[in-house]
Amino acid sequence: MTAPAAKDCPGYLSRFSPSNPRPKPLNPTPAISLNSIRHVLLDIEGTTCSVKFVSEVLFPYATERLRAFLDEHASDPIVAALLQQVDQAWEQDTDPTAQALRVSASKNTNQPNLTQAAEGGTPPVESGPPARVVSYLVWLIETDRKLAPLKELQGLIWEDGYRNGALQGPLYEDVAPALQRWREAGLGLAVYSSGSVKAQQLLYQYSSAGDLRNLFSHWFDTRIGPKRESTSYRLICEQLASPCSHVLFISDSIDELQAARSAGLTILCSDRGESPYLHHNLADIAIINSFSSIHLPPQT
Repeated sequence: MTAPAAKDCPGYLSRFSPSNPRPKPLNPTPAISLNSIRHVLLDIEGTTCSVKFVSEVLFPYATERLRAFLDEHASDPIVAALLQQVDQAWEQDTDPTAQALRVSASKNTNQPNLTQAAEGGTPPVESGPPARVVSYLVWLIETDRKLAPLKELQGLIWEDGYRNGALQGPLYEDVAPALQRWREAGLGLAVYSSGSVKAQQLLYQYSSAGDLRNLFSHWFDTRIGPKRESTSYRLICEQLASPCSHVLFISDSIDELQAARSAGLTILCSDRGESPYLHHNLADIAIINSFSSIHLPPQT
């Protein structure tokens, strides 16, 4: 499927339209040749697309449409089950702000039973979404807290936006050609992002370079484990059926790169000029600012 042209995508997409373009690419860093790589594992934010697209476009889009989306899909068993998971996580959340929100919301709302809704019960239409859960979801988004069911809900909201043309994934210009080149060379491609697998696939389905999903063999989110823990990367390599040393991980997060290296992966730091913190403690980590700098020999 071909993604809609930028000029045809109003609203949020206009922030990355020709009249308000993405940052110009930096001059490519010197070429780096890696001879033993069989799989490339990619982060998204700051690696294949702008961090600002996530923070300034996707997150606000989901937040502003959250309540309306839950109103519209209140009887959807998938949504009901996700809301139940959110409510359970909230109950166990020890953050004082989270608990204060819960106490306040419980006093001010009289909501349908989430467990009953998840088991097939339909909340009364006039009740709307569970307001206390909405307040917790908004707080999670504002504080950039990672919660799997929240990511799933955001993915569902973004799916609507991508399909109606309000959203499009603005990949860096060097990304799509590199993905095609590596795939044609016989390498396996995979994604590992804190966003849900659904959100990852939507971004690449409705990308500025068209539908690129068929280039990837595997998709991983934090359900396999936190991105800052080395165990997560070992589990990913097991699923790729590859020795860790044959997997290249590219990310703009130093903590993630160090975790991956601890697991035995080969690493490269992506510096797209969007983070002022990358050059601290990077003496022993190779940096690239364009995938065109990476040379991976064809598989034989």
